[in-house]
Amino acid sequence: MQWIEAVKQLSSSLDEPFELEFVWRNLHELSKLAWLNRMRENISEKDFAHLAEITERLNRHEPPQYIVGWAEFCGLRFTVNPQVLIPRPETEELVLKIAKENIAGSMRVLDMGTGSGAIAVSLAKLHPDWKITASDISDAALEVAKSNAQKNDVTVQFVHSDVMSNITGQFDLIVSNPPYISFADKAEVDLSVLQNEPENALFAEKDGLAVYEQIAQQAAYFLTKNGKMYFEIGYKQGEVVKTLFETAFPQKKVTVLQDFSGKDRIVRVE
Repeated sequence: MQWIEAVKQLSSSLDEPFELEFVWRNLHELSKLAWLNRMRENISEKDFAHLAEITERLNRHEPPQYIVGWAEFCGLRFTVNPQVLIPRPETEELVLKIAKENIAGSMRVLDMGTGSGAIAVSLAKLHPDWKITASDISDAALEVAKSNAQKNDVTVQFVHSDVMSNITGQFDLIVSNPPYISFADKAEVDLSVLQNEPENALFAEKDGLAVYEQIAQQAAYFLTKNGKMYFEIGYKQGEVVKTLFETAFPQKKVTVLQDFSGKDRIVRVE
């Protein structure tokens, strides 16, 4: 049997057939051209068995990023495993907006709930002069984030903290992509996410608003006078999160921004 026949046979059972190619190529560091050339060759029993194993894992809804051990974000490569969320394109929009809107000089930045470190590390890469602190309640997540900072050659200070419980100092910019899915909305979440990604990084009490409420109550102590805040939100949370921060920061302007799909995705406090 040729490779092309094996791949066609095995990938026919997948929801996203291209994922089999993605996983194999990245596990074996094959270029697209090398993969296409291989399609004309006969496949060995060993390679067919390996392809079948990957297919089985994908059919069990294991994310391809966890299988290969990394995900791309803002043009960088981040180690990911089931201790951290797989960074999403919507969060890239958050990072790029922050980087674009804040270009003057050095800033002190706090990334709360850093997970894999995607936001903190990407901002550090885009603005090497910024002094960035990243926090998380999970020690396992912090270990992943630290390794990603090292691999991407940036300096970030990491702190173990439940929201702001262990944070010190003041910051010119606070950013967070906290858990914001309501437990009542579990049915809307993909099976691959529910089965594999850390629940405490996905779901929050009080209809997904619990962490925003904590931040709104505590952030004034850690934000400089002219400081800004940016938050990723669920697409149904724009107005309620906007009202929450307008109440807590009546002197600041709070804006809801949309993502590339036109859905509410970012709240900016300035």
